[in-house]
Amino acid sequence: MSGLTSHVLDLAAGKPANNVQIELFQMRGQVEKVRIGSFWTNEDGRVDEPLLPGETLQQGTYEIVFGIGEYYKRQGVNLAEPPFLDEVVIRFGISDPSVHYHVPLLVSPWGYQVYRGS
Repeated sequence: MSGLTSHVLDLAAGKPANNVQIELFQMRGQVEKVRIGSFWTNEDGRVDEPLLPGETLQQGTYEIVFGIGEYYKRQGVNLAEPPFLDEVVIRFGISDPSVHYHVPLLVSPWGYQVYRGS
């Protein structure tokens, strides 16, 4: 199974982060990026479909933008203005489009961790 998926876990609340906007871009060089799509996490902190199905996954550099500031505002978390984390941007590479790439985000209002999951 190949393709690109993601999920978001709210470490501060100890639960999946639902209703987080995720935007996906493919990089063209160092600056130019092409928007591929916009997605929202479900009750389980996941997107219902792959961000990129296997047949559309290509070798290259991608960027995922997670709308974390808006998520925490909707949760009623008292954030400074501007919030410490507003948009979390993860730039990563796809070297082998025949395999599955999973990009999970573990987040709180003050920090995050990302890794290549399975």
